[in-house]
Amino acid sequence: MKTNWPNIKLGEVVTMTARSEVPSPGTTYRQIGVKLWGEGAYERETIDGIKTKYAHLFRAETGDIIVNKIWARNGSVAVVPSSLSGSYGSGEFPMFVPKPDSLDSRWMHWITKTPTFWEQCDEKSRGTSGKNRIRPEQFLRIEIPLPPVAEQRRIVARIEDLAAQVQEARTLRQQAMTEAEALVGAGARKDFEELTQTQPIEAIAEVRGGIQKGPHRAPGANPVRYLTVAHVQRNRILADNPRFFEVTPEELDRWRLLPGDVLIIEGNGSAEQIGRTALFRGEIVNCVHQNHVIRIRPNQQQVLPDFLNFFLNSPTGQDSVQGQSRTTSGLRTLSVGRIKAIEVPVPPLSEQLRTISYLAELQQKADALKQAQAETAAGLSALMPSILDKAFRGEL
Repeated sequence: MKTNWPNIKLGEVVTMTARSEVPSPGTTYRQIGVKLWGEGAYERETIDGIKTKYAHLFRAETGDIIVNKIWARNGSVAVVPSSLSGSYGSGEFPMFVPKPDSLDSRWMHWITKTPTFWEQCDEKSRGTSGKNRIRPEQFLRIEIPLPPVAEQRRIVARIEDLAAQVQEARTLRQQAMTEAEALVGAGARKDFEELTQTQPIEAIAEVRGGIQKGPHRAPGANPVRYLTVAHVQRNRILADNPRFFEVTPEELDRWRLLPGDVLIIEGNGSAEQIGRTALFRGEIVNCVHQNHVIRIRPNQQQVLPDFLNFFLNSPTGQDSVQGQSRTTSGLRTLSVGRIKAIEVPVPPLSEQLRTISYLAELQQKADALKQAQAETAAGLSALMPSILDKAFRGEL
């Protein structure tokens, strides 16, 4: 394979374009943005011409190379897809048109996804004024490997064929993970729907809201760990990214988490977060919880913590949880009072133990499958950079 392609400065194969328009009040403009690290262009919110602070907007067309002056050093460069043709960017997004007899736009599309290109953008941004913006004249000095256009198109076709295969593998991996979770959910729904004897949570557990944060909580002489909404994921507690604040000894006694506490998210505006539940198993010593994380401390003579956690995370339990949540001023919330009202099945402890054993076995199998899929995902993530590296060295 040919590997001695010349490195050509972009200024030799692209020209800067400026399809300028003065924003007109009453006219709606689609806005274009550019994601970081070669993730491509995207459509931002539309805007009325009277609301923009810019005296001129610039129209993008299919195949343009669009550059974010500030974040080009972090890979914020893209080729405009046909879906964004006719959208607009400000002067902070200079655009360039490839010369069709020298540079295929799809070749440039894949170039923008490579670390070598990002490094050049970073190097060309340094030392310039205004937060290390890359100036158009500096961008045009970036060098790219450039075989003849016919060869560019052949290699691009090969890249895109391999990219489609990688994406198909990712889709199958995600389907397998979804099916694994569905298996656990189906088993839990079947088990819990057969249990008809229920009690409200307030009859079988102590429910307590968390500690409100504030300036007086700034860590001082006696900081303690506290769990936030982000630490309480579905069916697991994240111990990394620790947060600390100050509490009195009395507050620590009142809010200290104990093994067997079930934590549930009562609010924070997101429907996805509401009712997210995990069992605290004593992973962290001297730990409390913030106000959006509610502690349920079950009476273990009536309900086992694992059983309660499995129920609240099950489809049946989540139906009950979501049924108690409310939307106020556009925010989804689940108050302490409504958590207390959630109905929970309370079979004999022997039956609870059987359910725990059954669901734990299902979860273990699902987790093993997800772990295998996660390892596959890591391999897939490394594939595209490897493919592009070979492509632009002429080895594809």
